[in-house]
Amino acid sequence: MNDSSEIIRIASRGDGVTADGRHVPFAAPGDRLNPGGGLIHGPHHAEPPCPHFQLCGGCQLQHLDDETLKTFVKDRIIHALVAQEIALPEFMPTHVSPPHSRRRVSVRSAWAGKQFQLGFSSEKSHRIVDLKQCDIMAPELFALLEPLRAFLAPRIGPKRNVEIKLALVDQGVDVLIENWSPEGLETHEAMTAFATANHLARLSTDDGYGATTYWEPEPATITLGGIAVVYPPYGFLQATRDGEQALSLAVQEVIGEAKLVADLFSGLGTFAFAVAQGRKVFAAEAERAALLAMKAAAGREGLQLFAEHRDLFRRPLTPAELNRFSAVILDPPRAGAREQVAELANSNVARIAYVSCNPSSFARDAKLLIGAGYRLQRIWPVGQFRWSTHVELAGEFTRQ
Repeated sequence: MNDSSEIIRIASRGDGVTADGRHVPFAAPGDRLNPGGGLIHGPHHAEPPCPHFQLCGGCQLQHLDDETLKTFVKDRIIHALVAQEIALPEFMPTHVSPPHSRRRVSVRSAWAGKQFQLGFSSEKSHRIVDLKQCDIMAPELFALLEPLRAFLAPRIGPKRNVEIKLALVDQGVDVLIENWSPEGLETHEAMTAFATANHLARLSTDDGYGATTYWEPEPATITLGGIAVVYPPYGFLQATRDGEQALSLAVQEVIGEAKLVADLFSGLGTFAFAVAQGRKVFAAEAERAALLAMKAAAGREGLQLFAEHRDLFRRPLTPAELNRFSAVILDPPRAGAREQVAELANSNVARIAYVSCNPSSFARDAKLLIGAGYRLQRIWPVGQFRWSTHVELAGEFTRQ
């Protein structure tokens, strides 16, 4: 057996790659191909804990040990930077979220004959894997799947599929059922009984015209930076609490002692509230419900946090506006922040903390900032979506 049969790295989509460039599904570094095409497992091959592995699209990397998972997260970022010909910065220790830590998930329904199924889609398929075990969800979320099957099966016709969005909030589990409109007194009474029996924080439905809440004993909130913020039905959150903390600590380290900070694409205020004590913070967000929740929480706590409803893709802050700030926090969606970064490149902002869920768009934007005189100093790699190929990071830029 020659060295060309050894798996030497993991490609961006999760396949193992041999020394001679062959891609091998579900292989780990150190594994070898035997002459028959099978795998001889090496020291980094882990036993997948979930029986749905290889079928369920929620995880691609359960066959990797923790050391290799961390290497994969870091390497995804390195490859994106190298593709843009960016000199590698200092890399801080990689954080990977533990099992059973995902606090926000979406599952879909399907009928298989007379069986009502709930789960994730198979990778590259519309087929639903009916979940009997899940090693990524917080236990509180997974525990609801069986009660949801029992509640929905008699009320969802065989020609209808729904999407159920679950989030763990301060008061318990927030449930949003999409593509369903409950009808009749019996159904409404059953919803109340279901929510009560399962101690839900909130139960809402959305038939395409916006969420309608049927059960919410007290306002559902999420605590950010020690401050309770009203949480819209299935609003955006960092996927895990520990991942949020890792990114927040990185952001705080980047902005340092800056007293006047802008948080752009602020959402509910994950980073704005993390840095608000003792500072003045300007926050910009296009999603109105998130913005109003952030403003209300800041006002209640007496913080110097000023929020503006603003679409930063259509109307980014200009250099004249940006130059008022000592530091800027960016946390854009997967597409990155091309328009806002172009304005930042022409500003004199001293420090930028860029949080990204897409190494490729981050590297593209980083190249523009570096070309304008910024230096990429450090990167904090974060793998909140354990066992998936989804990678996040926080990057530190300083004006040279």
